Amino acid sequence: MPFQTEAGPSPTPPTPEPAPPAAPESPALLLVQASRALWIATLSLMTAYMQTQAPAHRLLLARRISRNFDTLARQDCFAPGCRASFARLARRWHGHAEQLAPAETVARKGLLRLLF
Repeated sequence: MPFQTEAGPSPTPPTPEPAPPAAPESPALLLVQASRALWIATLSLMTAYMQTQAPAHRLLLARRISRNFDTLARQDCFAPGCRASFARLARRWHGHAEQLAPAETVARKGLLRLLF
């Protein structure tokens, strides 16, 4: 319905005032969002690990999962108990990756330790 004035209907409605610009998100909030996204992505990688039979793929997935848990364990946005759980999971997944690593790679690491 057009706006009425004494001279007749107004051709255009009044324009609303522009909304104030959105406040930029704080770095702490962005870190929380990124950490939660990493946690969700890590859960997806764990699912992929369970569904994959190829040893090379499982090795790569286990390494990535271990690194993700290590990153999550260092984030202050999680409670200390949660960070401790992430650290344990990082160690466990690192162990899985070591078990999947080819034997020659493990032997080579041992030989290098003897030389240095």
